[in-house]
Amino acid sequence: MTTATEISNRIIEAVMAQKLAPGSRLGEQQLAMLFDCSRTIVREALTRLATRGIVTVSARRGWYVIEPSQDEAREAFEARRVIELGLLHQLKVVDKAALRQLKSHLQREKAALAGTDVGMRSFLLGDFHVCLAECLGNSLLADTLRDFTARTTLIAMLYQSSHDAAQSCADHVRIVEALEAGDIARAEALMSEHIGTVQSALRLQASSDPLAGLRDALAPVRKSPAQATSPARARKPRGAKSSIPPASDPDAPADASTYLGALL
Repeated sequence: MTTATEISNRIIEAVMAQKLAPGSRLGEQQLAMLFDCSRTIVREALTRLATRGIVTVSARRGWYVIEPSQDEAREAFEARRVIELGLLHQLKVVDKAALRQLKSHLQREKAALAGTDVGMRSFLLGDFHVCLAECLGNSLLADTLRDFTARTTLIAMLYQSSHDAAQSCADHVRIVEALEAGDIARAEALMSEHIGTVQSALRLQASSDPLAGLRDALAPVRKSPAQATSPARARKPRGAKSSIPPASDPDAPADASTYLGALL
């Protein structure tokens, strides 16, 4: 039987492969059928992911993948910057086994870029940062980075990142080359630049006006001069009968503009 850990790992991998979009619903019954397990195990897996900030639950919607706000997006990148730069800053030397593992990962990245599996490409580009933490001997930070990388993947999907996958791979190559040369300071600087470039590619709005969407939707419709002066649209002279049915007639069709006026 599938365990809660296996289910949560599969969901994280699907997020990092951009196969689960922000806001995707995760039904307990459907997951139980898919993984051939009880809803109790599914609920345990989803609860774990909720504590890790990957999914959330609503009384009306059930479980679903998070949709990070702009503030949460900035915080996620700030957290990654602190963790990854700190990890490199305290580094003294990288052993040959770690370098071999990193180079192997880079080969897989390049193969994915040349192929057609977009999901695998996305997963490997994000997993490079997890692999780096593992190679440097910090499994705790690797687990933390896996969650933050999943979050930033969701952020990139939600805010339509324009960052190029080939550029990410090239950045990773330069970081590993600096580590191999023993230039830790350069590797740290390259990592800072890389994270900053990925973040700057997000299409975050400059302002956080909560009414921006509604304001644009309800903006006055521009009319042509002919429409503006059309006799059918001209103001009726004083004393003329109104075409709006009297309010006392419940079956009479109401003018939609009266509802719009009430809304505004």
